[in-house]
Parts: sequence; C-alpha cells; structure tokens
Amino acid sequence: MTNLRKTIAVLPGDGIGPEVTHAAIQLLQDCASAFGHHFEFREFPFGGNAIDLRGTPLPQDTLAGCRSADAILLGAIGGPKWEALPLGTRPEAGLLGIRKELGLYINLRPIRLRPALRGISPLRPERLVDCDFEIVRELAGDIYFGAHELHLEGNNPRARDIAEYTAAEVERVARYSFERAAARKGHLTSVDKANVLATSTLWRETVIGLAREYPGVTLDHLYVDNAAMQILLRPAQFDVILTGNLFGDILSDEAAALAGSIGLIPSMSRGCKDQPALYEPIHGSAPTLAGKDVACPLGAILSATLMLRESFGLETESQWIESAIDRVLEKGFRTADIADPGGRVVRGSEFTAQIRSELQASSAQGVRRGSVA
Repeated sequence: MTNLRKTIAVLPGDGIGPEVTHAAIQLLQDCASAFGHHFEFREFPFGGNAIDLRGTPLPQDTLAGCRSADAILLGAIGGPKWEALPLGTRPEAGLLGIRKELGLYINLRPIRLRPALRGISPLRPERLVDCDFEIVRELAGDIYFGAHELHLEGNNPRARDIAEYTAAEVERVARYSFERAAARKGHLTSVDKANVLATSTLWRETVIGLAREYPGVTLDHLYVDNAAMQILLRPAQFDVILTGNLFGDILSDEAAALAGSIGLIPSMSRGCKDQPALYEPIHGSAPTLAGKDVACPLGAILSATLMLRESFGLETESQWIESAIDRVLEKGFRTADIADPGGRVVRGSEFTAQIRSELQASSAQGVRRGSVA
C-alpha cells in the first residue's frame, strides 16, 4: 500500500467526547508513524461545545472543515446543560444538521464481540456463538426528518411527527446493504413494520424489487418487534440487517448490549463515495464521567479503525490496532464499565497506554509480511 496523506476533521464534542477522541487520535498517530502515512488532524467545535462558543451547534467553519476533510471523527455530544434549549437549537440538532448537509444517508454499526469480553455479555455463551453481524440504518429520512408539530395550549395538548420515505431513499441504502451482504456471508435481513405502516410497505416492496439484481444474496424480512426478540434469542442468525432510521436507532442500541456495553460499538455514517464519512462511538456524552478519566475509549478507538478500513482502505493497519486491543483485553486490563471479577481495572488513559505499548511491541514490518500477532 502506498503511503497515504489524509486530513481528518475532529469534532471532540461534549462530556467524555474529548477524552475518548484523544485516545483514538493517539492510536491513529501511532499507526501513521509505523506505516509511513501522514494524518493531519483539524479540530472544530460541535454540539454543546459549539453552542457555548458560537451560539449554534453546527458553526459554518465546522461544516466547511468537515466538507474539506477525507474523514470525520466525532466524540459525543449533548448533556443536561443544553436540554432546556428549544428543540431545534440543542446539540442534537447539530448532528441532524451535519447528516443533512453532508448527505450522510447510511449508518453502519458492526456488532462484534471481542473474544475476551464474552463474559460481560448478558446472554449465555451458547447464544453468542458466531455472533458477528452488521446493522445498516437509513439515516436521512423517516420520522426524524419529517414535519414535527407540538401544541401544548388548551385542555388537550397534542403532537404529531410525520414519517416519510421515497422509493429512491430506500433503494440507495438497500443497494449498499446488498453489497455488504454479498461481501460477507450472503444473507440480508430487512426489518420493517409492513403489516401496519405505509412507509414500511413501500420499504419492503422496494427491497424485494432490488433483490433481483443480487441473486447471490439470500433476502428475508422481519417485523421490527420480532427482530428485536430475535437479536436476543439467536443473534448468530444475522449477517447484515437493513432497516429504517427509527427502527435502526433502537435495534442497534439493543444489539450493542450483546457486547456487554454500548461503549464498545463503533459506527460509520456515509453518503456518496466522494463525500467524507463520519465515524463515532454510539455511546452518549456521559457528562457525569467527564474529566474523571474513567470512560472506556474502545468505542472511539474502534471507530478510528473502522475509518482506516472503510474510508482509507487500510485493512492491515486496522487489524494491527484491533489485534493489540484484543491482547490487552486478554491480559485482563479493563476500564470500570467493562470489568469482570478478577480483572485489572485501569483508568481510560492507562487503558489507551496499554494498547499503545502492545503496538510498540508488535513490529509493523511483521504486519506488512502478513502477521498481525
């Protein structure tokens, strides 16, 4: 692989966001040094941090910096400090805004259990065998982006949220999902609620129509309530799950529990191939933990390795870091949230330092020759 030069926009955000993002950047810098790449990091305010500094969750210079980058690394946003603000001006409005402005209509969340952490999963070990699947969530439509009405006056307050999809919006995320499944085990599960929702009826018909172009992929369908149950009963049955914005938000958080902690799951949000993708852990900003050096950085670090793999095509480098993570976990090092009896509980910065030490002990030259041990 030719040595690469890439620009990464960094949005540390709020709460523990800056801490976990710093951990991910350290490992990306180690990777660049070991493999001869050059990563330039450009930091911008975003979310609550940007509200405090600029009066808006998504400043124009932040948006411009993201547009000009090769990829975006986000920490976390939000917190009680900004919950009293009007709905469209809270930190979360910045996240919806950046998705819209950058055309990020696909969200990918890999659900993979690290072998050393199987003991902290709430499921029995026999249910976790071969649990390794992906959830592809449509990100730019559905009820989140429809019209919202809230009327609190009078004796009978009312509210309304509109869910809407077009066939083209469904097709573009479905096509991506078929291609992911074709590159994996060849099994795609589409999740909807077509027995009661018009949007889900359109969703299912569109997915079925597209399936003819992918004869090598087995397609099946689940209603969302059954899918939620099946993820807990038999997670190993899944390869790639495709679903809409609202259902995907809920199901991917549920699936994260299989790994024992929402803090372990990375994600990628992307649109067209010529636009930068955004990478972030799916955990929240956890403001009560901020500044205490107790947050687990793995969600952010695995988001960085996902970036190496998906945006930069650096599969070997990604595996190099992930193998170091597994060795640290096998040695018993844990942050408090993923600790099990007998584990070696360390602070977040110490956990990152242990991974960096493993990287230093693993020769990048040996990795180039095909070994990631």
